[in-house]
Amino acid sequence: MYTLLQAQGGGNMSFLVMMVIIFAIMWFFMIRPQQKKQKEIQNFRNNIARGQQIVTAGGIYGVVKDIDEATATLKVEISSGVCIKVDRNSVYASAQPAQ
Repeated sequence: MYTLLQAQGGGNMSFLVMMVIIFAIMWFFMIRPQQKKQKEIQNFRNNIARGQQIVTAGGIYGVVKDIDEATATLKVEISSGVCIKVDRNSVYASAQPAQ
């Protein structure tokens, strides 16, 4: 009877170790890269400047004409003389080609 209880306790310990290993794998391959990408996007959004070509989350390409820090909005020219107001958090990426 005593050896049966010891075997069950060892099984629980190996299950716990396996769960910790699975969590560590998920952390390094899924959660950590996603957090790193989110930090890069937030850094990009914080450093947007006038005259920069951008793409919004809705797929609209334009050039930043004005930045309102108080409301965190951007005035974006999407065509000659046509400007829209977008939230800074809706900017997805720079529209300039990679060099």
